[in-house]
Amino acid sequence: MDELNAMLEPGMLVQHPDHPEWGTGQVQSNIGGRITVNFREEGKVVIDGARIVLVPVFE
Repeated sequence: MDELNAMLEPGMLVQHPDHPEWGTGQVQSNIGGRITVNFREEGKVVIDGARIVLVPVFE
């Protein structure tokens, strides 16, 4: 798993690098490289942390 994804914790805000139209998402869980994120425009998505590096958002 990518080291940056390993740092993601529930409550943190992220964006998907390939789907900016999904808007900002909030991390729900990060278990074994499977990251569940609730995106504002897309809803709940489970992401494979080994394939996609999410972009942290600091507002």
